[in-house]
Amino acid sequence: MPTPTMEDYIEQIYILMETKGYARVSAIAEALQVQPSSVTKMVQKLDRDEYLNYEKYQGLILTSKGKKIGERLVYRHELLERFLRIIGVKEENIYTDVEGIEHHLSWNSIDRIGDVVQFLEDPEHAEVLKALQPKDD
Repeated sequence: MPTPTMEDYIEQIYILMETKGYARVSAIAEALQVQPSSVTKMVQKLDRDEYLNYEKYQGLILTSKGKKIGERLVYRHELLERFLRIIGVKEENIYTDVEGIEHHLSWNSIDRIGDVVQFLEDPEHAEVLKALQPKDD
């Protein structure tokens, strides 16, 4: 099981691979706001733990294990953003709030939040929820 820090790296590598087709140490460092040397150390660890394959100066690719976890981590992040938006959290707080809570929820909790999001995205239920929220927030 990856640690929260490992999850952050896997998620970011997955996003870069999906959007650019590749993930370089410098791009990962920039996205996570860490030093390239820290990225190199983590990438080596992720390689040892079989989340990715890394060859110095050649780049890296996620293994099937890494891709599967990367997909799940991106899903978790996007789901929590949707949930916070639905319940009326101010847009400027959403990213920070998601980053603060995403590693502290079990997958069972994530799945249940997914059920709630699906329920609340029904237009009828969304209107009821919106009516409950304060107008001045």
